[in-house]
Amino acid sequence: MFPERFSNLPAYAFPRLRSLLDSHEPGGAIVHMTIGEPKHAFPAWVSDIIAENTAGFNRYPPNDGTPELRQAIADWLLRRFGAKVDADTQIMPLNGTREGLYNAAMAVCPETKHGQKPIILTPNPFYQVYMIAAISVAAEPYFCPATAENGFMPDYTQLPEEVLRRVAVAYICSPSNPQGAIASRDYLEKLVALAEKYDFKIFADECYSEIYRDQKPDGALKVAQDLGADPERVLIFHSLSKRSNLPGLRSGFVAGGPDSLKRIKQLRAYSGAPLPLPLQMASEKVWADEAHVAENRRLYAEKFDIADRIFAGVPGYMKPQAGFFLWLPVEDGEAAALKLWKETGVRVLPGAYLSKDVNGDNPGKNYIRVALVAPKKDVEAALNTIRACLYP
Repeated sequence: MFPERFSNLPAYAFPRLRSLLDSHEPGGAIVHMTIGEPKHAFPAWVSDIIAENTAGFNRYPPNDGTPELRQAIADWLLRRFGAKVDADTQIMPLNGTREGLYNAAMAVCPETKHGQKPIILTPNPFYQVYMIAAISVAAEPYFCPATAENGFMPDYTQLPEEVLRRVAVAYICSPSNPQGAIASRDYLEKLVALAEKYDFKIFADECYSEIYRDQKPDGALKVAQDLGADPERVLIFHSLSKRSNLPGLRSGFVAGGPDSLKRIKQLRAYSGAPLPLPLQMASEKVWADEAHVAENRRLYAEKFDIADRIFAGVPGYMKPQAGFFLWLPVEDGEAAALKLWKETGVRVLPGAYLSKDVNGDNPGKNYIRVALVAPKKDVEAALNTIRACLYP
């Protein structure tokens, strides 16, 4: 029998979108701007490394990742953030960050907190694995609005004492999906201090950290280290999907305190799927290279500049700081997405599909999410179409 706690899950965003749009004919050539699937070129030598190491497919890969890959990740964390981690005890490669974001809750969330059902905090809007992870461990997902009023970062510091005492895990996404906001160092310091006071863990989803415009995002693990926080306080999650345009490689990692990683690795031994060896070998080299990352960032910056020009003067439009989405204000996200599809063939995602109704309010209802992953000329044409259709 299906567990009761899963019986009322909302439909995933993209099946909901198909239900909304697919019974209607598109009003023009179909343009997909819904899924954040990078389309820029990945380094050509990635294919060469995989081809050179295909014999590795004949071996079971190590559960914890190769020593060489873990060291490459540790070296990158030190270069990029100044965070010092032990490659053997504080890092585990992942089959993409979604695996880690889910399994970390399974591994470290306690069954009770002060004798009560634990709470897992999540921003709202949110990456839906946060909610499912909370439900899977029989915790209570607690949704905190991330809106224009608070800079699109959930203000966990304002939660009631009775809530904070029950918090076991707080998810944070910086840069944020879908809004493209960056958590300031002050924000991260206050969050770490709050976690220290109320003894909960921070799961920092940082997979968009390398796609930014002017401000290089801080890393939560480095901030915690600078503050002298409990080494187990923060777990960070990164991926090559966005940084290096390799979503199909399914290569990421989790890093944090040695006790947390020990628990995650133990669970992984029973339930996880380690990255195949040829892919680990390619990943090792990708984490060591920054030239392709700088070029990737430049291409996205060009598209954001185009968006700023096209949507200049649109009330409520805010320039994204990072990531590769636009979070465009509309009167009603579903109605706007349907109008775009029926009149132009442009396909976007209603913001409500990435958010949760709380007390009758959905913080994504008045937005659409637009992915800027296509080539620049295609993005420019599509954004002009959106402007003409929704903001005449």
